[in-house]
Amino acid sequence: MILGQLCSETMRLEYITKIIQPLTIKGPQTCEIEGIAYDSRQVKPGYLFVALHGAQRDGADYISDAIQRGAAAVLSKHYDAARRDVTIIQVEDARRALAEIACAFYSQPSHSLEMIGITGTNGKTTSAFMACDILKEAGRMPGLIGTVQYEIGERCIPASRTTPEAPDIQFMLDQMLRAGCHSAVMEVSSHGLDQKRVWGIDFDVGVFTNLTQDHLDYHKTMDQYFAAKTQLFRGLGQMEKKASAVINIDDPWGMQLANINGFSADLLTYGMHPSAMVRADSVELGPTGSEFVFQSPWGEAEVKLQLLGRYNVSNALAAMASCGVLGVQPALMAKVLGRMTVVPGRLERIDNERGFHVFVDYAHTPDALSNVLRTLRELTQRRLFAVFGCGGNRDREKRPMMGAAAAALADYSVVTSDNPRSEDPLAIIHEITPGFGGAGNFEIEVDREKAIARVLGLAREGDTVLIAGKGHETYQEYANTVVPFDDREVVRRLL
Repeated sequence: MILGQLCSETMRLEYITKIIQPLTIKGPQTCEIEGIAYDSRQVKPGYLFVALHGAQRDGADYISDAIQRGAAAVLSKHYDAARRDVTIIQVEDARRALAEIACAFYSQPSHSLEMIGITGTNGKTTSAFMACDILKEAGRMPGLIGTVQYEIGERCIPASRTTPEAPDIQFMLDQMLRAGCHSAVMEVSSHGLDQKRVWGIDFDVGVFTNLTQDHLDYHKTMDQYFAAKTQLFRGLGQMEKKASAVINIDDPWGMQLANINGFSADLLTYGMHPSAMVRADSVELGPTGSEFVFQSPWGEAEVKLQLLGRYNVSNALAAMASCGVLGVQPALMAKVLGRMTVVPGRLERIDNERGFHVFVDYAHTPDALSNVLRTLRELTQRRLFAVFGCGGNRDREKRPMMGAAAAALADYSVVTSDNPRSEDPLAIIHEITPGFGGAGNFEIEVDREKAIARVLGLAREGDTVLIAGKGHETYQEYANTVVPFDDREVVRRLL
């Protein structure tokens, strides 16, 4: 990722300290800051090093390294050493300060872009791709920051994380402006909100897709997870722009969000709920896609999606509502969505000549896995197979829930590894399998490639195979290494 960025212009340190309201400053403030880094390895002479406290490491441990590399100033919450060679700045919240400085360094690029921020457990990526395609057709020249990739003008960069750190986001928004973009679509994760990576971004539209169990290793409870998501909506309309909150009221957490008082944004609800302001009527789901009548304050349109499943109708409504509030007409949006055939790693069909269907999907939560399996059940003539696992060092409570979803909705599953990280893959699997209860419709194969090979060997004409959990990812992550692994390429090679 970008990590340390050299800016087109320098900024005097005394100006920076006025922005962030530090607790203490030790050292001169007359130096010119050449760039910002939150990784000491990216520090160059004249940089400001911001020491962040992370889940695994404390940036304060790397201050000496940053100074040796030429840092002109150091910003930290805890570091209080007396130095004569650099200026030491103490703040109450280093992450908020980093975001505020990054916004200033790049001259607030979000003020000059139409900004759509999409948050929720599931559906962010598909909704973002849909909104981006709509804005392209409407001549808005969008950039994209999301789970799969970052798009900056003609450049497309594989994503390292859904919501990068604040300097990386501000740098990309600045680059979008330089590339001629007029708008930007962002996936906004709960971690990104909680860690203030999007602090200071002036969104025109905030979108809430849904909330289901995930990330409780970080947030601890669903209420805390929800509270993190609400931060996007509490910030809407607090800066220069008049903003809109686009909220899915088919989701119970979305209904709760829509009824919170005190937000500054205009409320725009969407869903299949009869009271939704943007609504899908006459929904017809089929094996080749879905059809519905789009109803909105801006008019109606008939939409024919090639993407499968009821949840993709919801994703389409999210995209259409967010673009509609920016002035894009329903007929144009319907035309664009009717052309979409695939979003990378989202129910992505792998063609073959064996007579059965194979799909790769990112589903890594109980709700997402259930939705995908229900969708595939509708087009399956015979048996539905699933290959899935759960990531290591992540929410352990959802593991048996994933097993229960597969037990109820797939005819047979092979439980395997996902990204085990520092955990024992077999130990993770043994926390998944209790979810199957007394159902014996599964087997264990720790090696993911062998698990995929096993289920492809079982499949016959008329069957459907789902490879779930990793989707667009092109790697498998272990404790001390990352190895190349792409479910889609593995399937193609095995077939």
